[in-house]
Amino acid sequence: MRIRPIQTGIGGLLGLILLLGSLHSAFSQEVKWLKVGSLHGWFREDGAEPEVGRTNLQSDQQDGLRWPAQFHGAPDNKVDNLAAKALWIGTANYTDAEQYGGVTYAHKVVHLGPRGWDTEREFIPIEFKLIGRFDHPQVLVDGLQGSDLQFNDKVDEIDPNLPADRMIYNVVNTSIGITMTRKVYAFTHPDHDDYFITDYIFKNTGNVDADEEIEQSKTLEDVNFFFQYRYATSREGAEMTGLNSPRWGINSMLSTRGEAKAEDGPQYGGDYEDWLNGNENADSLRCQFAWMGRHSQAPVDLIGAPDFKFETGRFMAPQFIGVATLHADKSATDKSDDPQQPTTTSYQQSDDPPTRPNDQFNPARMDEEWEWMTRGHRLPRHDEVVGDGFPDQLEQTPGGFSNTNGYGPYTLAPGDSIRIVVAEGVNGLDRQSCIDLGKQWIENSAPFTLPNASTTNDRDVFKNAWVLTGEDSLMKTFGLARRNFESGVQLPHPPPPPDFFEINSGGDRISLSWSNSAESWPGFAGYRVFRAVARPDTFYQEIFACGQGTGNPTIVNNFDDTSAQRGFDYYYYIASFDDGSNSNGRILQSSQFWTRTQEPANLKRQAGTELSQIRVVPNPYYRNARNRQFLGREDDIAFFNIPGECTIKIFTERGDLIRTIEHTDGSGDEFWNQTTEFGQIVVSGIYLAVIATPEGATHRLKFVILR
Repeated sequence: MRIRPIQTGIGGLLGLILLLGSLHSAFSQEVKWLKVGSLHGWFREDGAEPEVGRTNLQSDQQDGLRWPAQFHGAPDNKVDNLAAKALWIGTANYTDAEQYGGVTYAHKVVHLGPRGWDTEREFIPIEFKLIGRFDHPQVLVDGLQGSDLQFNDKVDEIDPNLPADRMIYNVVNTSIGITMTRKVYAFTHPDHDDYFITDYIFKNTGNVDADEEIEQSKTLEDVNFFFQYRYATSREGAEMTGLNSPRWGINSMLSTRGEAKAEDGPQYGGDYEDWLNGNENADSLRCQFAWMGRHSQAPVDLIGAPDFKFETGRFMAPQFIGVATLHADKSATDKSDDPQQPTTTSYQQSDDPPTRPNDQFNPARMDEEWEWMTRGHRLPRHDEVVGDGFPDQLEQTPGGFSNTNGYGPYTLAPGDSIRIVVAEGVNGLDRQSCIDLGKQWIENSAPFTLPNASTTNDRDVFKNAWVLTGEDSLMKTFGLARRNFESGVQLPHPPPPPDFFEINSGGDRISLSWSNSAESWPGFAGYRVFRAVARPDTFYQEIFACGQGTGNPTIVNNFDDTSAQRGFDYYYYIASFDDGSNSNGRILQSSQFWTRTQEPANLKRQAGTELSQIRVVPNPYYRNARNRQFLGREDDIAFFNIPGECTIKIFTERGDLIRTIEHTDGSGDEFWNQTTEFGQIVVSGIYLAVIATPEGATHRLKFVILR
């Protein structure tokens, strides 16, 4: 089908806005999560993560790249750091395929984000799947699905030889005939779980739409690949300021490394290529990054976003977030890394017109985008321009600035490809340090000790010195990512978790049990059980361990938590650990996110002391009223006030035994899901329950089921 290019007069512009607005909302995109390490992120099937691209809700403008993910939860703990990402691809002297009008443009740019997308004729999803070394465990809490991964880790394919713990595999065609294949790797190794490695292959296939037919066979000139990163650190820090604009990053501070030569100014020691050539003063990484800066309307210095609203002082935005280039081909025929890529590293206003939904048939619009893509290195850097001022006042921007980097120009003959590899990571002060240091800040308890062990009486100097150590932490993350990539992604893997983990609430204990599936892992050494109180997005404490080097050297597959107290909710995870033989003596353990529960366990009601007080609820059971009965257990019938240990036998009215339930958890509750021993659902009728204690006492009750 021939698709007409859209005209761009006043009326045409209105039609364009209406059409693109409908495209923005009509074509919902499949999203997959990577949630196995301390950094959690979502990814879309069309190849980038634009503004509100997961939910289409403006309230979720700051959504994604969650770190530290252990502390992400609703409603008050939200550790998102991403406002939008974009990918543009441009080429010069290009003639559209006939189905797009056959028009020749000086600059042709296809555009995905940071706002708007067109999956029918610009970035066209072809394949999108999540691959794992193993599937996530089955986690049950009182019979309910208890793990976040059971809803957000939909593994499409198992590959036990995968070099990472998870990989998103994504293929996207574009209307200029370049097909993108991206692989996003996530890791659970404790040194490598705070970044993702994304490996892009951009190939000139000539396929400009969704079908397999090749529409074009032409050499593409001056091809540029351009990325935008709109970071807003962090969501919980922004929401606690009482201001709205930090949510979209208006006060984000930005910087770049690896692009400036010594001749660009006395503050620069040299670029990445100079470092490779032995200049120790030059930048050893190619990266762009961001952090929370000051805000002209805030009542306090916002670096680190100290909690002044509730007066805890906790630093709520201690993290630095950014992207590092690990590899970029020199050309389609020279696959060695080009140290001068990216050729553009800039910062652009996040609300400028080119960020709006694209028009790939508007020459003037694409010429403006081309200027962004090929701008070169923008010096001085954003943070150098802002200095000790307020980033929200720079250039009077309403939306702050985004980091950008562009790779190219490349020449791509039919079948040629370019590989670009980046690492996106987050790091900074740990949560406990943010609590402890923030308490000193809010109490203004001078003198303050700085990271270099000197002291100051200025609480903001103290706060900022500690928060700004996050830059070194992020550089360490990028350095580890580079070494991982250069090694061929050959990290030692932590042992897998048990593939089944079950928690059951009881009357005097909470019982935990797990499978032995992990015990065949080379070097497996034991298990550790951790618990949190009241909420899952908080600190966990180890409450049990078994195996090598623990107080319980014998491996077991169950544990009763008898220290739980009535009236509290409890959350758990179990981790397998090894003996260090897989990592030069370093003991590794499985990630908490594999088995961490999101459903609470708690002590049930006390066991009954009088058989005459046993009740059956509901009685009668009406199927048509099931939604007004036990939430999450709509098909269950409960036996209340029963002894802590007893046997419940259920008979039909004529005396046929259909189910025996052994109640052993010490509580006064037991539920029956109205199935027989053979899994058949019972029919309407009168039933008899006989409850017998180990001492031989019995009690009989009749109840009615109406289906």
